[in-house]
Amino acid sequence: MASELQPLSLLFQNRLFRIPDYQRGYAWQQSQLVDFWDDLVNLQDSRYHYTGLLSLKTLKRSETKTWGSDLWMVDKGFKACHIVDGQQRLTTFIILLNEIVEFTRSLNENEGKPDEEIVLGYDTLKDVIAKYICQHRPPNNQITTYLFGYEVDNPSADYLRYRVFNEPYSGTVNETYYTKNLKYAKTFFSENLSALYKNEGLEGLSNLYLKLTLRLMFNIHEIDDDYDVFVAFETMNNRGKKLTNLELLKNRLIYLTTLYSDAKFDELDKENLRKQINDAWKEVYYQLGRNEKTPLVDDEFLRAHWISYFSYSRKKGDDYIHFLLNKFSAKNIFEKKTVPVDGTMQETDIDFDIDVEIEDEDENSEPEIDIMEISKLEPCEISEYVNSLKDISKYWYDTFFPLQSDNLLQEEKVWVDRLNRIGIGHFRPLVMVIISRRDLVAAKRIEVFKAIERFLFICFRMGYFNATFRSSEYYRATRSIYLKQKSIDDLIDDINETTNTNIEYALPNFVTKIEKHFDNMGGFYYWNSIKYFLYEYEFQLAKKNNIDKVSWEMFTKTEKDKISIEHILPQTPAKYYWKNQFRQFDDEEIELLSCALGNLLPLSQSINSALQNDSFEDKKTSKPNGRRGYQNGSHSEIEVSNEIDWTADRIYERSKKLLRFMEKRWEFSFNKEQLEKLVYISFAVDGREVPNELVKEQWEEVVGLGKKTPNEIEHITGGTELENLRIKFWTNFVNYCHHEGYGETVAIRKPSTDGWYAVSVGTTDFHIAFTITRSKFLAILIYAENSDVFLRLESKKEEIEEAFGDKLDWYSSREKSNAKRILFKREGEIFNPEKQDELFAWMLDKFDELNNALVAVGELSEDKKSVDKFSGLKQYLLSSDKSEITLSFSEIENIIGMTLCKSAYTYLAYWQPSPTHTLPNTILSAGYKIASIDLSGKRIALEKQNNPSR
Repeated sequence: MASELQPLSLLFQNRLFRIPDYQRGYAWQQSQLVDFWDDLVNLQDSRYHYTGLLSLKTLKRSETKTWGSDLWMVDKGFKACHIVDGQQRLTTFIILLNEIVEFTRSLNENEGKPDEEIVLGYDTLKDVIAKYICQHRPPNNQITTYLFGYEVDNPSADYLRYRVFNEPYSGTVNETYYTKNLKYAKTFFSENLSALYKNEGLEGLSNLYLKLTLRLMFNIHEIDDDYDVFVAFETMNNRGKKLTNLELLKNRLIYLTTLYSDAKFDELDKENLRKQINDAWKEVYYQLGRNEKTPLVDDEFLRAHWISYFSYSRKKGDDYIHFLLNKFSAKNIFEKKTVPVDGTMQETDIDFDIDVEIEDEDENSEPEIDIMEISKLEPCEISEYVNSLKDISKYWYDTFFPLQSDNLLQEEKVWVDRLNRIGIGHFRPLVMVIISRRDLVAAKRIEVFKAIERFLFICFRMGYFNATFRSSEYYRATRSIYLKQKSIDDLIDDINETTNTNIEYALPNFVTKIEKHFDNMGGFYYWNSIKYFLYEYEFQLAKKNNIDKVSWEMFTKTEKDKISIEHILPQTPAKYYWKNQFRQFDDEEIELLSCALGNLLPLSQSINSALQNDSFEDKKTSKPNGRRGYQNGSHSEIEVSNEIDWTADRIYERSKKLLRFMEKRWEFSFNKEQLEKLVYISFAVDGREVPNELVKEQWEEVVGLGKKTPNEIEHITGGTELENLRIKFWTNFVNYCHHEGYGETVAIRKPSTDGWYAVSVGTTDFHIAFTITRSKFLAILIYAENSDVFLRLESKKEEIEEAFGDKLDWYSSREKSNAKRILFKREGEIFNPEKQDELFAWMLDKFDELNNALVAVGELSEDKKSVDKFSGLKQYLLSSDKSEITLSFSEIENIIGMTLCKSAYTYLAYWQPSPTHTLPNTILSAGYKIASIDLSGKRIALEKQNNPSR
């Protein structure tokens, strides 16, 4: 191999460059372009910059026969070269150089001048173009040959020629994922050149041109003929911006086409197979990049096809690409089977496993015989594989963007769109294969989609099963359906049977989760599938009325200070109307009513959150400068607008109605107890006496409306505004902790002006902390004191996240930092006092979940403080021989020596056993169970258990 350093000006002397078909397209994006531009403009005068390796393969004349009209340059003495490594950098150089030429030509001072009169650096524009961009075949100049480009069958070839170099062309130029990168690079350099010219003028452009062509140095490697160029490509291109697995596989397959003997597979066959591979990859990249705003991930597609085409393996990570590169490897072409040759050919059944190694036989053990070569990997296998990949790529696209599909009927589009909304998860390869089965009638495909959606809703959205539940079974079913080894009816029966079998486990999980959300004053509003559920209810009403009024895009997009799901009764009612309307309930009961299922409403237009406190009558009626009223809103809004007024009993009844819809829509039944627990707000219909109406003027005088501005309140404590906000937040949090019984476990540290609040958990290895960032993000985190502690925790990552119930961010810490953070965060109105109780409830909920997770994996022991707090009650019960005991709340407080938290007095869920409810757990551990709870009488009744767990 020849090797030397050369600038662009020497590199382009008598060379004609082409990017071969086994190369990927242009992959540089903003970050690489910014780095390149910064390196170039900041390069000091008289200094050189090492740009990296450029590997070239000089081509024989026989290898350039597809170059057609460009061969006149070879005849002229130019050396034809394939770029094996370095094409991303060289493409970037040429795009920038072309933009410098076009920008310089467009300047007002050069208007009307021919290229031979415009000077750039020390060269005319005509010379620059002839040296680096293109030349015209004399004498007629009808043929234009570009010095740098792609092989003609690459879709990027036309784009570079007609859209980057701007050669006139009236035909259609197809775009792909890679051509979008070419387009972005052209725009990026155009904008930056404009800014450079504005600051430095023509001199700045000339200096940039000289740096680009003279002082960026390539290390040139010219690869010898006997060197395996495909292996070189595969090795070299795994540096820098790594090849994707799809790109790597394409190179491998094209490489394999060159290895078959001419006797078995002649040059015409090889060219044809190579064309099939290139055509397949063109189609795949077209489909993956078809949606410009959301390009699809090529490795995900490759894995999905592998699942459908080959036998699925339970191994994780990159197992599929190891399989493919092993399957499509040189050893599988050259592997031999020894067959005696005795005048007549014997039929031989050959079936090697991929990983079988053929041992050499002892040469003395057998007589020497003739052998014939039988390839393990036949060319037809490559052909069948790439054509399958090509064919199924459009159906993969359909699984993501069904509404744009030409392969689905309208009702099919609705169901596949529904699967995307609910979270299609590990069913996407199966859905891809189902869509690809054009032999199936649409009704049968819809039946499968319905079964999958029901499975997803019941098992994942209600049951909170592990995300990989039954994934292996349905990955294997994907291949069986693709190969038509399993009937669609059997698949549908299997999915439905799995769902039906697991309903008995899913429903209790759902009830427990929703109860916990109510414990944290979030109720159904905290349910991660509330938008999907309410949208489905709206969809059912729309189907009945034959008019769509709510779009999923509007329903899910996030806008600052805007909401798309409204609490009809506000979470923190601040206006007289609501306080008077619900005057028979205390603040916590009102908060529970506000997050009940029946109080949540999808809006046809998102509204400013400030409008949530409007009265029910104002919410129903449209205002010229305010909200769109319920009467003109979504079908759900119109349904609610038919209510004369909004009361607790209406919330209760609508909650039951929506739960009945849930049962009917997903074909299951709650039992009576489950239904009541999900409604939760039984106190709404307890028949309590309603007090006299509040006098509006007296109420407004008491609350002091308008007495102080927010800024006046903020500055009462002194210090900077942000410091005041923080100390008020942490003070309110500490007070909340004391009210909720967390005074001795969480609220130990005094409030400060810091953006964080640390909580000791009984170990020096790490602590738990809460943080506020940018005044809108609230996080709970594990602060690992050093990298050894972090690595130990990281080794338990899956177990911690499973016990916690959600994914954590493990890698947000600075790389060089010894201490590491593992965090979970949410967005909220941190410093809005009306929102803070909701945030505090979330903080304590997540603290319990994180603490329990660390206990579950053996990183922490049980919290002794919480247990010790009720140890007096446990001792009292253990010493009692009564089978039934009734205790008032004041008697319990006397026994434990402290006041019960506010929640104990206000809602039943506090007394239900759970991992974070220490008091009922203490009662159970002492051998008693809670038989009844009387919140109005402030007492509980206990019964001794036959088999107490002590």
